[in-house]
Amino acid sequence: MIKDEDIILIDDPRLTSADKLYLPQVVMGLKTTFRHLFKKKLTVQYPEQRRAMRTETYRGVHRLNRDEQGRVACVACFMCQTACPANCIHIVGAEAPWPDREKYPVKFDIDELRCIYCGMCEEACPVDAIELTPEYSLVGGSREEMIFDREKLLEMFDRTRDIKPRKNPRITGYPVGGPIPRTGVQTPTGGPGA
Repeated sequence: MIKDEDIILIDDPRLTSADKLYLPQVVMGLKTTFRHLFKKKLTVQYPEQRRAMRTETYRGVHRLNRDEQGRVACVACFMCQTACPANCIHIVGAEAPWPDREKYPVKFDIDELRCIYCGMCEEACPVDAIELTPEYSLVGGSREEMIFDREKLLEMFDRTRDIKPRKNPRITGYPVGGPIPRTGVQTPTGGPGA
């Protein structure tokens, strides 16, 4: 129970006649309006005009990259699906028909409505197969249209190849042509057998 001496009474502030008519607040609002009236306009008439973007760092719609032979670059390692905090990537892998990799994705779906565009899938991919593009105008009439399958993701790569070229970094064990075929046990330098 609260004691009477713990209760603090607060009186209403005394308002002048100008305060009762909200004149100071109106004058302050007009002052802000006139100050912005003479500043440079930042309005862009979208979609006719578009602002210049930093394509290297912008995270827009996903794409699935192709390798040098035009095949899907993904090796179905499930790293992007595991790293995704929104759980919007779904992959079904199968044995690859090519000798330079073990698996490839038979099914690769991304729910673009569920995605939070954090870029963790791009960071987790060991072969630079998935990237976020500078494409941001994404429209769909239904939820099914916003689920990008493998063909749609590869089509996005074909559309954005010139805007943002594939990084294709040299990764340990994965040269530019694909993974190194395993011929024997490799030991790190300086360890037993070196």
